[in-house]
Amino acid sequence: MLPWKRMLRPLAALLLTATVVIVPATTATATATATAAEVEAAASSSGWNNYSCKPSTAHPRPVVLVHGTFANSVDNWLGLAPYLVNRGYCVYSLDYGQLPGVPLFNGLGPIDKSAEQLQAFVDKVLAATGSAKADLVGHSQGGMMPRYYLKFLGGAAKVNALVGIAPDNHGTSLNGLTNLLPYFPGAEDLLSTATPALADQIAGSAFLTKLNAGGDTVAGVHYTVIATKYDEVVTPYRSQFLTGSDVHNVLLQDLCAVDLSEHAAIGLLDRIAFHEVANALDPSHATATTCLSVLG
Repeated sequence: MLPWKRMLRPLAALLLTATVVIVPATTATATATATAAEVEAAASSSGWNNYSCKPSTAHPRPVVLVHGTFANSVDNWLGLAPYLVNRGYCVYSLDYGQLPGVPLFNGLGPIDKSAEQLQAFVDKVLAATGSAKADLVGHSQGGMMPRYYLKFLGGAAKVNALVGIAPDNHGTSLNGLTNLLPYFPGAEDLLSTATPALADQIAGSAFLTKLNAGGDTVAGVHYTVIATKYDEVVTPYRSQFLTGSDVHNVLLQDLCAVDLSEHAAIGLLDRIAFHEVANALDPSHATATTCLSVLG
């Protein structure tokens, strides 16, 4: 057993990695005092979550954005949602995985239950827009969780494409820090009780074993994964990639070698990644993604 002082430091690092990296401090500060109604109003006033929006001929499917762990339906999408709205898409985002007494920081509940929330939200969006199918774009847990909806909850019949930005499709060790959990008696049980989604995302968890059994994908859905080699949360980064007959795996640095985005930045503000998202949503009009895509 490690001395307690040596044990405490990596545990603190584990919690800080999961919290600080995924949720930018500036966003957390800005939204800390906001109510749920104010968060929803901020989204609709910015052009997304507008239920009167009707998909166009050019973009016939609504886009549902699925946030990551500790994030919410607004802070995760302050960059990408307006980017897509400005390109003519009807864009929607949901909150999921809420825990009692924990406002604004979502994506913490059992992931299978979060997938049920996504199921209900997609049905709501399809009913509002009159569309037969939606496209899903998710960051981190939000890029992985929808696969449960597609595979086990009938989502494949209602979804055309899933685009995962830095998704933990096969789990993560958070740079090996989760390997220290056995040194902390009760720590893994605490994660399962207090923040089930963290335990579900550990490589080898029962949830991920079930999710990936029998193959990564389901027929009829187009899959895109956008990863960065500088990801410090979902490691190794290649574990994000999927295997299947209709999968497009993208490494950001293959498109722009000088892009230094890590796990948070690739989903929050990287316009090179955003350009690849747009390509995945409308492949018939895709254009080459390069370093110059930051200007698009």
